[in-house]
Amino acid sequence: MITYAYQARNPEGKTVSGETDAVNEENAISVLMGRGLLVLSLEERGVRKGSRKVAQVADSDLVMFTRQLATMVDAGLPLVSALTALYEQTTSRKQAPLRLVIGEVMGRVQQGETFAEAISKFPQVFSRLYISMVKAGEMGGMLAEILDRLAGFLEASARLTKKVKSAMTYPISVISIAFLITVFLLVKVVPTFGEIFGSFGKKLPGPTQVLLDLSSFIRGHWLILTLALVGIFVAINQILKTERGKQAWDTYKMKMPVFGPLIQKICMSRFARTFAQLIRAGVPILDVMAIVGETSGNFLAERAIRLVAIDVEKGDTLAAAMAKQPLFPPIMLRMISAGEATGKIDAMLDKIADFWDEEIEATLSALTSLIEPFLIVFLGVVVGGIVVALFLPIFQMSEVVSGK
Repeated sequence: MITYAYQARNPEGKTVSGETDAVNEENAISVLMGRGLLVLSLEERGVRKGSRKVAQVADSDLVMFTRQLATMVDAGLPLVSALTALYEQTTSRKQAPLRLVIGEVMGRVQQGETFAEAISKFPQVFSRLYISMVKAGEMGGMLAEILDRLAGFLEASARLTKKVKSAMTYPISVISIAFLITVFLLVKVVPTFGEIFGSFGKKLPGPTQVLLDLSSFIRGHWLILTLALVGIFVAINQILKTERGKQAWDTYKMKMPVFGPLIQKICMSRFARTFAQLIRAGVPILDVMAIVGETSGNFLAERAIRLVAIDVEKGDTLAAAMAKQPLFPPIMLRMISAGEATGKIDAMLDKIADFWDEEIEATLSALTSLIEPFLIVFLGVVVGGIVVALFLPIFQMSEVVSGK
């Protein structure tokens, strides 16, 4: 962004001066006119350092931007004016990344680029799905309608992600607390009992001795253990970033006893909803398959969708091509077949997505109820086991003291 110093006349006829950020001079004039100012002079002061670096835009901010832009475009406001209004109202520090993106996109549109071309310069903010739907909307003269659908799609995706994260928060929190309590007991509490038991000069029960030895080992090698844990975490993280590591992890997730079916349902819901939005927007079928594969979030799903695309390109119907892949459940195949026969495949896919969303919610509720007793047992075994091991010598105090 470039900083401009300006002099302008406000609606009351008074001359005012100040500074504003814009992509170019034309953009600066447009921004000032949006404030009701008549520009008298404009002088470039310099480029703000780091302005080209775009941070991550929050999903909620992207949804708000899409929804408001759809409303303004639908009301007949020119695209540049709508972007200018959104740029002006995005003033909070939290929304700084979005404001930077809007400013850059606005400047590119003013220079003659289409909206789709402008947002394609920011793939870290706008996904390929977003860009493709906007491009189709501009070509078909339905940009406002497409943006409104996009906002609804992003909201549905955000709700699904939030449900999954919410269901996983409880067990992760409990396991983390159990780990911290265990470390605290081993490092602080167990050594104190060890000193007391050592004064007896007698052999301690097996569980108590193992616990004391473990505590001594952790306290004596805490730096090595910490570095080892950090190293393992970093190594796993790096492995998962590789293509082979990601493929192995995605394959394993699908085969997990409880979470595997849940992950498959999430993939199917995402596939159906994304497919429906792109088909309804008029995106070509092969482009749809490529985009859906990229946004599936799982290697097995992406590979299956890629194979489906190859069969469709050879002339197979979508239902016939999907039937060759075991990943897709029979109910989805039947509804897609019916959609192809009636010409309402997008409506069928939306219904499938709604069905899977309900299934996911039910599965998450059941999973949460199932996890709770297991977590209680886990806490009882870990923490209770340490407490019992510590008190065993006390329970056998008479035998330890007498040496019997």
